[in-house]
Amino acid sequence: MGALQSAPGHQEYIDLAEKTGFSFEQIGVLHKRFKQLSHNQETLRREHFNEIPDLACNPIRAQIVEAFFDRRNIRQNGGGTVEEIGFEEFLVVMSHFRPPSLHMTNEQRENVRREKLRFLFNMHDTDNDGTITLEEYRHVVEELLSRSGTLEKETAKSIADAAMLEVASISMGHMEPDEFYEGITFEHFDKLLIEFEIESKMNIRFLNMDTTTLCK
Repeated sequence: MGALQSAPGHQEYIDLAEKTGFSFEQIGVLHKRFKQLSHNQETLRREHFNEIPDLACNPIRAQIVEAFFDRRNIRQNGGGTVEEIGFEEFLVVMSHFRPPSLHMTNEQRENVRREKLRFLFNMHDTDNDGTITLEEYRHVVEELLSRSGTLEKETAKSIADAAMLEVASISMGHMEPDEFYEGITFEHFDKLLIEFEIESKMNIRFLNMDTTTLCK
């Protein structure tokens, strides 16, 4: 699938469009970017993402890159990760950033929203146990804060812990002092972001886009 030598309109493009919702034109743009990153190879590996300058500066770079190799995000059975991905898997992951169609029904829009939320949840649920634990949440917050260069690691840790307790109070309600908060489930995550229009905010603009900026 990495070569994608078929012309737009051929069955291969049709299958990819049906699986991801991308138009033939968008598939062509993404395939060009895939070939640039993979140096015309049929698969991408983690090190290929090192060639995206803006991604290198992103404080959650590791989580973003790992998302492309997470079996949960490329619609493969089982947990864990893979070592390399072909163009179809790359396209499936990128489809999580596809803008919603103006002609979607309310049910379709809600499905898109849930898929995008699940993708974000998977990025934080690094051990694939169905919850975002304090340790996982702390790691992400610490990364974001410590990269700013203005906070000590212990200060970042304290802020992360306080943020997690606030999340616990929102998702679980009142907790007794001796209660242990196991972590954020996907349903809690959904409730926390209920007012955030993730389906429209988490997207990539294709119009007038230079393919060299596609994965920033």
